[in-house]
Amino acid sequence: MVVQREGGYLQFASNHPLRQRQVKNPGPRSTCPIGTSLDLLGDRWTLLVMRDLLLAGRTRFGELGASESIATNVLSERLRRLEGAGVVTKHRDPNDGRRFVYRATPRGADLIPLLLELGCWGASHTPAGTAHPELIEQARHDRDTLVATLRARALAS
Repeated sequence: MVVQREGGYLQFASNHPLRQRQVKNPGPRSTCPIGTSLDLLGDRWTLLVMRDLLLAGRTRFGELGASESIATNVLSERLRRLEGAGVVTKHRDPNDGRRFVYRATPRGADLIPLLLELGCWGASHTPAGTAHPELIEQARHDRDTLVATLRARALAS
């Protein structure tokens, strides 16, 4: 399938005539940085995938979102979108060439402070916000060191 831009539309081309279609590409819905960030990150699963990559150090497809039971088709779509936005990269697993590993880019690692703040907020303001109390305590008391440690781990190859 080939995708081409033509006059504000995305043209999906295929060899099969029934699979050819045009979809309007509206572009960003907002000029607000929060709104445009939510266009990429604001669905139900994306921040949880990034949490697993950045805070838990998970890198393999089967590990990402496993604790949340994310459907594999949804996980695949989120990872493709994050890869397309330059937030994660996908590489062959050096230990098993049949599998892939995902790594955060520097752009992706910039989400660490956001995830920590969201975790601290959730721990304070939601009834189920009790997972990983040691991480929350460190984020509250020595945030800069924690961010630097997590960033270095996320960007290590």
